[in-house]
Amino acid sequence: MRGDLVRKLLARVLTTGLAVLAFLVVALTGATGWGLAIAVAALAAAAVERRIRPGADGVAESVLVAAGILVGYARRLDDGFDPTLAATALVLLGLVLVAGPLRAAGALEIRAANLPVRTWTPLVAERLGDALLVLLGLVAVAAGAALPAWVPLVAALLVGAGCAAVGLDLARRRFRPPAGGGPVGRALRRHQPEFVLYFSAPPGSEYQVTMWLPYLERIGRPFLVLLREPEFLPTIAAATSAPVVFCPTLKAMDEALVPSLRAAFYVNHGAKNSHCIRFSQLTHVQLHHGDSDKAPSANPVSAIFDRIFVAGPAAIDRYARAGVEIPAEKFVVVGRPQVEAIEVRREPARHLTAPTVLYTPTWTGHHADANYCSLPVAETVIRRLLDRGATVILRAHPYTSQNPTSARQLARLTELLAADQAKTGRAHLWGAAAARELTLTECVNRSDALVSDVSGVISDYLYSGKPYAVTDMGVDGEHFVERFPLAGSGYVLRRDMSNVDEVLTRLLDTDPKAADRWATRSRYLGDFPADSYAEAFLDAARRQLEPDWNPPAPRAADAGAPLSPSA
Repeated sequence: MRGDLVRKLLARVLTTGLAVLAFLVVALTGATGWGLAIAVAALAAAAVERRIRPGADGVAESVLVAAGILVGYARRLDDGFDPTLAATALVLLGLVLVAGPLRAAGALEIRAANLPVRTWTPLVAERLGDALLVLLGLVAVAAGAALPAWVPLVAALLVGAGCAAVGLDLARRRFRPPAGGGPVGRALRRHQPEFVLYFSAPPGSEYQVTMWLPYLERIGRPFLVLLREPEFLPTIAAATSAPVVFCPTLKAMDEALVPSLRAAFYVNHGAKNSHCIRFSQLTHVQLHHGDSDKAPSANPVSAIFDRIFVAGPAAIDRYARAGVEIPAEKFVVVGRPQVEAIEVRREPARHLTAPTVLYTPTWTGHHADANYCSLPVAETVIRRLLDRGATVILRAHPYTSQNPTSARQLARLTELLAADQAKTGRAHLWGAAAARELTLTECVNRSDALVSDVSGVISDYLYSGKPYAVTDMGVDGEHFVERFPLAGSGYVLRRDMSNVDEVLTRLLDTDPKAADRWATRSRYLGDFPADSYAEAFLDAARRQLEPDWNPPAPRAADAGAPLSPSA
């Protein structure tokens, strides 16, 4: 995203600029104190850049800062040539040169959580860059205080000992690997997992996994979660008791995918999914992380999986409508287990007084043809809802903040809600209160109606039986419902908001499409008993772990035909 690029560029310019300035001030002027202070600022900027750009190469800046600090140190001591200080310089130079390669080598090591193993080497290697920045900061403070030269030498040698231990252990792993595999692989073989949840995605996507973890645990079989990006490890490990393994390389995957595994589940169409698909002894099952009429929900890549679990027959129709030919036997209709806790309201929404409306704008998408975001026109919707005395729950897509324009538009909406709350006392919800403190199910249960963009939220909301409005942010016009059939049971808001009052009246006062929603509900979410709704998924998942099982072909998309839980 453009905002990320700007932040990375600013961080790079600040780090480099301060490093050069610190060296010039110390080397070319007598302002040693100021030079040391600027050097510390450069180190702080480098630490910030490391958070923004985890793979940043700061060798040149570190050398400049170290040189400036050491020149300043020599001036402070004013004892001529000091062999101890020279030794410190050599150790620091060596640390600057080896910290990066050791960190990169450590990043190629497998890491695990929720397993009785301690993979200390990659963890220490990951922190070597931070340790070097802290060390240079201590040397700068020692120089400013004119401490004896042995003080920074001792500190540098301690960090050097840590680097040496990491280097030796990494070398041992590379050139003399254990005959029985590494500790993670051995622990997984003892665990005997029967299936793996494979996950690769951009930052901020962990919700795609956490929505499925409770149901995977209810399968009742041992499993593991395999990640391809390290930032997800702590979050996902905290959300499950199952082993969570980060595999940075294909070799690491070879160690983690132990012989006891029978199936692999996926929650998106990430590019790295192919790294796991190559294990042909597994049954590969696509779960998706939502059911919607968005273009990505009919991704042709789905054809590479052995099974495609879908919520209802409408999902099968969606692929056919998009011209994606997938054999019928690959589809398994399992419902959408995440909706089982949603409260169902069967009566139409008529003359609602002081309604609570859930508004869920989606993000702009990776490509223009998948941009369904209504934030550019959302202020009109929010103001009209407030005029009707509605309480608003604003729950934006997790990726919204990645787009600076969307983030500003969202901030404007929160300002409107905060001002109205202060004026009227209505308990609007937004930000963390709506997105993290409450689950989507809790937001649905608290609301009387939904305003949403084209997204999977509508399918989930459909289970409640309550009314919803869908924003048409494209150029489909009268063909919008043909392209997004789920909107046919809702009330369509035009992009120019010319029909906003009419739509809100239907949504909150007359609800003429109440009956239509029930037929659509069966097509999109399956016709499974409410008291055992999730069992359809659990049963189908367990069957994937049985040898030589082939599911029955899914039923045709007939709104009037009930679906068997075993479908």
